[in-house]
Amino acid sequence: MRRWLLLVHRVPVHGTFTLNDLAGGAGRMDEVARAVSTAFTVSNDLRRTTELVLLFTGAPVPAARKIEFFGDRLRYLNPDERSTAALVKNALVRSATLDRPIEASPGVRVSPTRPLDELRQRVEQSPPPIWLTEGAPPLEEWRPTAAEASFILSDPFDPTSEESQILTASGVDRRSVGPRSLRSSQVIDVVNNYLDRLGVP
Repeated sequence: MRRWLLLVHRVPVHGTFTLNDLAGGAGRMDEVARAVSTAFTVSNDLRRTTELVLLFTGAPVPAARKIEFFGDRLRYLNPDERSTAALVKNALVRSATLDRPIEASPGVRVSPTRPLDELRQRVEQSPPPIWLTEGAPPLEEWRPTAAEASFILSDPFDPTSEESQILTASGVDRRSVGPRSLRSSQVIDVVNNYLDRLGVP
């Protein structure tokens, strides 16, 4: 099982963005969508033992949301960023006035959340997640100790000071995928390839 948590900072949490401006007014929804599709898509199939959470940290409670994607039930996810962004937008719009979780589409659940509390819970899970960040020891020096691997990374914007404080104080392992600054989706691609080579499901 592979689990991903992506910190999302500037995407309008009520879904009030246009699919025609994903890189601008949508708060870099283009890269968030690429990260989602990269986590799941392979040639002519999806990674069914993968789960991904988009944690929208830029909105205050009670507007804050998380969207969970479950590979074993996921449908309607295509490799292109526009259709993936449409899945996310639909989930946010449908949830905007609700105070409870809903299944926005098969394998896509959206819920109200307290983002910092959610992040604290995630870093306390077992096995603990790996924080993918620049300037950390190489990923290749890390080996999973279970048939499950969890990772936390940020969208094109750096974690906030509060997020960084939680991650640093938790003592979770930090890893980097290389010496160059990569997009979130590229980081996911590199990690997926590494886990594939290790035989992690």
